[in-house]
Amino acid sequence: MKQKLSVASRILVAFASGALIAVFFLPAWRIDLFAPQYPEGLTMNIWINGLSGEVDIINGLNHYIGMKHITVDMFPEFKFLPLVVGFFMLLGMIVAITGKRKFLFWYLVLTALGGIAAMIDFYIWGYHYGHNLDPTAPIQVPGLSYQPPIIGHKRILNFDAYSFPDAGGWIVIGAAVMAFTVWFVEWYLHHRSERKQPASKIPAGIIPLVILAAVFSSCSAKPEAFKFGVDNCYFCKMGIADPHYGAEIVTKKSKVYKFDDVVCMARFLQAGGVEEKDIAKKLVINMEKENDFIETSNAYFLVDPSLKSPMGSNAAAFSSKQAAGQSTAKTTGIIITWDELINRLK
Repeated sequence: MKQKLSVASRILVAFASGALIAVFFLPAWRIDLFAPQYPEGLTMNIWINGLSGEVDIINGLNHYIGMKHITVDMFPEFKFLPLVVGFFMLLGMIVAITGKRKFLFWYLVLTALGGIAAMIDFYIWGYHYGHNLDPTAPIQVPGLSYQPPIIGHKRILNFDAYSFPDAGGWIVIGAAVMAFTVWFVEWYLHHRSERKQPASKIPAGIIPLVILAAVFSSCSAKPEAFKFGVDNCYFCKMGIADPHYGAEIVTKKSKVYKFDDVVCMARFLQAGGVEEKDIAKKLVINMEKENDFIETSNAYFLVDPSLKSPMGSNAAAFSSKQAAGQSTAKTTGIIITWDELINRLK
């Protein structure tokens, strides 16, 4: 492989390294807690040198089950993380200025090791925090620990805990993806030229678009498949048992609210259970296919008393008006849109 990066690649590495400055101004990680008494959620934001959010409220709740108070002093990492970020910014700029591939190689190796070390460190902290409990705590459940998830969702007593990168963290991930993609593209183009195959040049402007598309697609909020007989409706608390009905709300924080009937989702929204600005997706189950979700804006609803949905909306969702019409031929029902359905349920 030739020793110098292309001009386009050097610009992208410089951009990725410079983007790391965002973590000095944006939180890198977040932990969200949801419970019936806190439907809007409690958030703890983790920065590279401190904490923010409803930390005091979380500490007050954790006191009852014997967990230690979360303070900045319990994280020695806050003292040197700004220096680590500064080092990666400097190393990235050196790669961009010199264009040396071996520098990019070590930049990627150290990035991978740093990410692994951060996850291990987070796990160790969470383990001790969730297991080393005060034996005199007011609430004690023998054998139960409260370790928060490293990433993703975990049920802790009556709380749903979610752990995900925050804005600064996504920027760091995006910068790392960009740097690795630069390496892969350079390697790919070089090996094509080595095989003496005619290779058309890739326009420099296309590379960042491909990278950004990959980053944003990895950050999208996704629905969760229903576990029939296991999941409960968030609104009416009934068990979800019928695969032909149901709905979900997915928030921008990736929290998922599951409902056994569209009427429960409608009532939840009308009660202000979650603000519209915080919603990423509103979904309903396709009547024709189990756990196939349709955006409410794209769905057509067949409403007929003979359907007998769990909570009485008697509405089934279909992916197209034609599909709903085929079922209407067998009933006396009507086909309506989501907005029309909401108005009927008011």
